[in-house]
Amino acid sequence: MRLLFAGTPQFAIPALATAAAEHDICGVLTAPDSRAGRGRATLAPAVKQKAVELGLPVFQPETINESFIEQVRAAAPELLVVAAFGVIFRKPFLDAFPRGAINVHPSLLPRYRGPSPISAAILAGDAETGVTIQRLALKMDSGDILAQARRPLSGDETTGSLTKDLSLIGAELLKTVLRDMEDHTLRALAQEEERASYCRLVRKQDGRIDWQNGAEYISRMIRAYDPWPGAYTAYKGQNLYFRRGYLCTEGFSGTENTAGTVLGVDKQHGILIHTNNGILCIQELQLEFKRSCSWRDFLNGHKDFIGSILGGD
Repeated sequence: MRLLFAGTPQFAIPALATAAAEHDICGVLTAPDSRAGRGRATLAPAVKQKAVELGLPVFQPETINESFIEQVRAAAPELLVVAAFGVIFRKPFLDAFPRGAINVHPSLLPRYRGPSPISAAILAGDAETGVTIQRLALKMDSGDILAQARRPLSGDETTGSLTKDLSLIGAELLKTVLRDMEDHTLRALAQEEERASYCRLVRKQDGRIDWQNGAEYISRMIRAYDPWPGAYTAYKGQNLYFRRGYLCTEGFSGTENTAGTVLGVDKQHGILIHTNNGILCIQELQLEFKRSCSWRDFLNGHKDFIGSILGGD
C-alpha cells in the first residue's frame, strides 16, 4: 500500500521503520523543528531524523491547511498511519485517504484515551497495559479497534522503559494490521463507550510530590514521571528529584513524624522518608542543576539532610 506516515517522537520510529520495510511511504508528516537546551539549538524531531535516514520525503507544516491537504492529495496516499503525532485531525484532511487512517495507541483502549497513557497506567498501578491499533475518528481515540496486544506490568517499569517496549510491540502489531488490510481480512470492533477513561497531557507541576500521599503512590510517581518531568520535592529552596525509589515493606518506625521527614538511612534500602502512609526508600536522587547520584554520594555532600522536612517552599 501507499502510505503517509505521521509521528514525531522516538516512540513512532519502530512503526515507521516497519511500515517502510513493506510498503510505499510517499511522505512522513512530523512536527516542525524546535529550539531546545541552554544554547537554544534547533533540533529535528526523532521521526524526521529517521525519515531522512530512510530517504523518505518529510512534511513539516505549521498548520494542516487546505494548501497542505492538496499537497497530500498530489502524493496520492491510500492510507494514513499515525503513531504519536499529537494532533487531532479534522475531516477534510482524513478525507484525503481512500482507505482511511489508523493509529498506534499505547494503551488498551478504551482505557486511557488521550496523550499520556503510558504514565497514566504506571501511576494507577495497573497490572497490565498494551497497544491498540484503531481506526482514526473525529473524536479523540474513539475509533474502532483493529488489533490489541497486551503487556503485563511488573511494577518496575518507568515511562521511559515502557515507552520503548510498547513502541516495539506496536510496530509488530502494525505490521500484522497492514497485512490484513491488504488481504481484506481485517475485522473492526467498536469500543465500549461506557468503559472509556481519559488521560491528559503531563505538566511540569504534576511531578511535585505531596507528602500527604502514601509511599506506594509516590513510588509510582517516580516511575511514571521518569524521564519527564521527574518526581520532585522542595529542599532548601531548590527542587530535589527522586530518580529511583520504592515503598519499603519492612517495619521501620517514624509514624509520629511530619509527612516528608527524612528519618534516616538503611544500608540496603537507602534514605528513608516518612509519608502520610508508609516509608519511602530512595536510592538515587538529583538536586536541581546537579548530576544524579546514589543516596550515599548525596549524603556525603549534604550532611544535614537527615532530619530535614521536605516539601516546604
